[in-house]
Amino acid sequence: MSDKTSIVAEQFEDADQQYEASNLGMWTFLATEVLFFGGLFMAYILYRHSYPHAFAIGSQNTNLLFGTLNTAILLTSSLTMALAVHAANHGRTKSLVRNLVLTLLFAAGFLVVKGFEYHEDFVKHLIPGPHFSAELPPRAELFFWLYWAMTGLHAIHVLVGIGLITAITLMAKRGHFSERYSTPVEITGLYWHFVDVVWIFLYPLLYLIDIHA
Repeated sequence: MSDKTSIVAEQFEDADQQYEASNLGMWTFLATEVLFFGGLFMAYILYRHSYPHAFAIGSQNTNLLFGTLNTAILLTSSLTMALAVHAANHGRTKSLVRNLVLTLLFAAGFLVVKGFEYHEDFVKHLIPGPHFSAELPPRAELFFWLYWAMTGLHAIHVLVGIGLITAITLMAKRGHFSERYSTPVEITGLYWHFVDVVWIFLYPLLYLIDIHA
């Protein structure tokens, strides 16, 4: 599909208008996602301010190694996704597919690490509810309510990203993209970078609280 005009949908005048509409649509969607996560972040800020000691104790019971490893994994996945977009814009299909596959592997690796972390939390009774660990102060349970809500919602977004990148990878293998048309790759890249940015905020809030702050 080397002719750019051949991929213009009938509701658009030209490829540029189609690209601008797609780009605007994704940014609008991401704005709603910011509002979605924003409610959780605001709840975290309010409760963190109200119960700083309990939140610090809760944070100390998260697994810093797993959190740091997942941060490194997602940051590297952002790099491979950016390289995929660059390859798509220059019509380098092999490089595009290779970097998309690497991004998928990093995304899957993130979920595997998160799975081990969740299992450890389960064993340590760090799941809010009637069986929550009696060794922690009662208000620490609020921290873990937010921990599970925020990391769980983020994990769902990672799963969605895996689905999108998988679809884009299959399209790339079939030669759907070229230097004249790579909009789906760019739009998917925007979504994936958003997922990474959210984690960059979650990491210090959940894993790096200073008890003496």
